[in-house]
Amino acid sequence: MNQEQSSGIILVMSGPSGVGKSTVFHALYELTQHLHFSVSCTTRPPRPGEEDGVAYHFLNEAQYQAHLAAGDFLEHATVHAHLYGTLVSELEPIWDGKDVLLDIDVQGMLQVRQNLAAKPQYASRLVTVFLMPPSMAELEKRLRGRKTEDEDTIQRRLAGAQREITFWKEYQYVLINEDSQESARHLASILDAARFRSNILTQETWNA
Repeated sequence: MNQEQSSGIILVMSGPSGVGKSTVFHALYELTQHLHFSVSCTTRPPRPGEEDGVAYHFLNEAQYQAHLAAGDFLEHATVHAHLYGTLVSELEPIWDGKDVLLDIDVQGMLQVRQNLAAKPQYASRLVTVFLMPPSMAELEKRLRGRKTEDEDTIQRRLAGAQREITFWKEYQYVLINEDSQESARHLASILDAARFRSNILTQETWNA
């Protein structure tokens, strides 16, 4: 593997709330530890047990708007009445050989894909995966099992899930998350294969 192939991959994974993205990411970390979990910014309040800088960078609206005005966001969106965004600086660990994992929604993925199109050194390393629930009934079961949201929020998330799922064809890969360990193994295989894509290479280094 040459130097270009040893740099990291930018993995964007989307899926409806409650589908199990965080669980799959943590299972993936057990398989390969050269990972950087991109930490998004948000104006929503922390849930019980969430730590600033780990789950999210929790910002007030003035702080968020300052980043937005400075052009610091790779993508940004309003979701469930709160502001979210990914800082461009979150991608830098790929040059240290780490894969960067972004847990963002559909509109965020579309923005990332568009914004990186003008930056081929990043665009060639972008992989997009949509994580699908086995069924809507199972998704509802998982949402209720979290016991963190009221009935109105659950119904809003289920309606949002129906909309998000219609965008599955926009992604390079689709995984049905029946088992988090199996999904993590599939993701590890996708990341390994992505390192050998021809568009990552800028020259015929094997002849050097």
